Amino acid sequence: MKGTNRADIKVGARVKVVQKQDQRTGNLTEGIVRNILTKSGTHPHGIKVRLENGIVGRVKEII
Repeated sequence: MKGTNRADIKVGARVKVVQKQDQRTGNLTEGIVRNILTKSGTHPHGIKVRLENGIVGRVKEII
């Protein structure tokens, strides 16, 4: 599932995110959502979240 709708992402969900420095390569990091940082309902590049390990990125895939 894509990560462009805020309603689809819940705290505690396992997701794959792309970090800012990995946007060109598309390297994905997997983790569990601690906070949802994007306030709007949708975002074309993915909803920005903070993972439990502190990594911040945009959700590309919900597992």
